[in-house]
Amino acid sequence: MGDLVAVPESTSESEEMFLITVARAIEDGHSGPVPVPLLAEGLSISRVSANDMAKKLVARGFIEYEPYHGVTLTADGTAIANRVLRRRRLWALFLAEHLGLTAAAADTVACEFEHITPGEVANRLAHFLGDPTMDPEGRPIPAAGSTLETGPSEETLADLAVGRRARVIRVAGDQAVRSFLSDEGIVDGVELTLLAVGADHGCLIDAPHGRVHISAQIALNVVVGATSKS
Repeated sequence: MGDLVAVPESTSESEEMFLITVARAIEDGHSGPVPVPLLAEGLSISRVSANDMAKKLVARGFIEYEPYHGVTLTADGTAIANRVLRRRRLWALFLAEHLGLTAAAADTVACEFEHITPGEVANRLAHFLGDPTMDPEGRPIPAAGSTLETGPSEETLADLAVGRRARVIRVAGDQAVRSFLSDEGIVDGVELTLLAVGADHGCLIDAPHGRVHISAQIALNVVVGATSKS
């Protein structure tokens, strides 16, 4: 098999950073258009620069922009954001699992790779890692050509009312937190019931391996959705 050569993308690094910042805001539960000041803060650029980029991306068909409200991704913009996030999160997982970097450090380094990794290399990396679905911080890794399942309906265990049942969408946090939760059977897709909330705001939950007490801080790392009455 011949050497892989990076083919230049049709979008610049700054354009891609803008698009994934919008995508991550939506992923974190921001409903409606994402305000430009929020994007400017996330990108560490001025509001003027953020507005200029928004106008440029509107012209390219990657976002829709409502003055004084914010921006939303178009189908093309979402596809680009997912492509970049896929590469970033695959590299972050590789760096954390195989080179021993912390989740935060792995994400920082992976940010340098996300814009220059050819699609075929990303696919080979995914295969090498076993086609994972989550990065070291518990964020979903988009499949090739997929759309991230995001939205304001997501909440954490800390947001639930006592007696509510919920399905785990993803588990975030560092390796120690995720290992603890995994040992208790708290992984993607399982259903949990919040039984009680203590004075310290910790949670007593009915988990797959039985009842378990989770601190308030750890509860914030368990993202849930599709809640219903227990």
